[in-house]
Amino acid sequence: MASLLPCTSTTTPRPLFPKPSHFIAEAKCTPRLRVSCQSQNNSQNVEGKVDRRNVLFGLGAGLSAANLVSTQAPASANPVQPPVLDKCGVATNLNTGEQLDINCCPPVTDRIIDYRLPPVFQMKVRPSAHRVSPEYIFKYNMAIDRMKRLPKDDPRSFMQQANIHCAYCNGAYDQPGQGNLDLQVHNSWLFFPFHRWYLYFYERILGKLIGDPTFALPFWNWDNPKGMTIPPMFVDPKAAIYDPKRNQANLPPAVIDLGSTGNTDPLQVVNADVFDFMGQPYREGTAVNPGPGSSERGSHTAVHVWVGDPREKSGENLGNFYSAGRDPLFYCHHGNVDRMWTLWQYFLPSNKVPEKRITDPDFLNAAFVFYDENAQLVRVTVKDCLDNLRMGYDYERIDLPWLDYRARIIRTSSTAPLASTLFPLKLEGVVRFQVPKTKKGKADELLVLENITVDATKFLKFDVFVNDEDDNASELDKAAYAGTYAQVPHKAEKKTGTSTIRLKLTDLYDDMDIGDDDTIVVTLVPRHQGPGVTIGGIKIIEAPPKAAAAAAAPSS
Repeated sequence: MASLLPCTSTTTPRPLFPKPSHFIAEAKCTPRLRVSCQSQNNSQNVEGKVDRRNVLFGLGAGLSAANLVSTQAPASANPVQPPVLDKCGVATNLNTGEQLDINCCPPVTDRIIDYRLPPVFQMKVRPSAHRVSPEYIFKYNMAIDRMKRLPKDDPRSFMQQANIHCAYCNGAYDQPGQGNLDLQVHNSWLFFPFHRWYLYFYERILGKLIGDPTFALPFWNWDNPKGMTIPPMFVDPKAAIYDPKRNQANLPPAVIDLGSTGNTDPLQVVNADVFDFMGQPYREGTAVNPGPGSSERGSHTAVHVWVGDPREKSGENLGNFYSAGRDPLFYCHHGNVDRMWTLWQYFLPSNKVPEKRITDPDFLNAAFVFYDENAQLVRVTVKDCLDNLRMGYDYERIDLPWLDYRARIIRTSSTAPLASTLFPLKLEGVVRFQVPKTKKGKADELLVLENITVDATKFLKFDVFVNDEDDNASELDKAAYAGTYAQVPHKAEKKTGTSTIRLKLTDLYDDMDIGDDDTIVVTLVPRHQGPGVTIGGIKIIEAPPKAAAAAAAPSS
């Protein structure tokens, strides 16, 4: 989605990720959308439009085009099973590797039922958080206040609901029948389904508490220029939805930095592609983090980082998995993340991506457990959450200014060295080089970065640009953003991990005057600080046929 960086009039330059962050994001700068901050009235003026690929899946901020290829051994061919609650253990702060001194485990019950979606008599419409009425704000705060007043051991209470994210995301659960192998719902094809069910029951609990079954959660419309500040209703210190653990420099009227570049130039915007949206397969026996989809590692993570409080040890609340659910803004943010899934499913032309449906039974039959609005533990499956309308909710229609716009990308001269003279490469700064194409001119091609070896204990991230005019990482406004590699700190048997990413070039060629060129200029821009990344090689290959690509990698 369109990702604009903070306006110079409202934020001050600061180091990118001054502390280790568990969240990741990707970036792109283009002069396609201008947002100017006016501190007197907290409004933004917009000039121009945003490329459809920028916003949608900037989803962020970045639907990047990366398709991660894991080097680990294949898992057994069975779906991931829901956790066993009475075996819930100690969670880990993934930023520090230290065990958390809090209990993220839910109450235990011996009664669990398979959930069936109820019939839909009236469709809920989730509103844009920047457009809600005073009446809605009152009702929303009342619902959160009542949730906070529930007994601590009630699975519907505020902290119990927040701890769902901690337990599923910070190693408190093991995969049933797989020894000490962690269960993780991030960095794989389970990311969207899990969070959709999470918000679904959270929303129903709030509605039950205020006696309004039509209550719908708001969504933070950060993909639209008018919604790129923290929604005003969340910054009232007297409100139940207020959280003091937020980055004070990024309160309104600061414009969100969806690219996580640290640049204060208001002309920057995040580009995104849609080649790999859902993430890599995650089956029974799969080690954690098989590979996030481009959306998850895009604006989704950028928002977490941007809101998290740098005064806290690990960016609490929104800036860390275990504590994210303690900020009511988390559910508003993930409302828009879920909305991005619906836009990708229904609005993006099918000829731009491989087959969107995932028919693999290991995806469809993967299951989770949640407590519903009646405090009943229920088992749910992925296959039952693929259609938001069948689940009884939709989203308020908001303009998509990026949908039909395409921009021209400026060509560059071929003065950069050949990649073959630089690789293997230790990436410790901005690097630019030429890569030979498979054919002259426009062709259906993929850029492959091979044997990326990283320190698994660190946050590591670099962006990939094509046909860049200069080496200034903060002024890549004439380059085509191809994608991102990102590594979040995680528990691993070995300190290092190795993987390969593939970035779609075909659509970028449509925006470039590539002529009869037989090479392209590629720029790698590290967004982390210090060493930690070694890239074995880089090459361009012909893209596989659409049917073969769909079979090789999920893309719901």
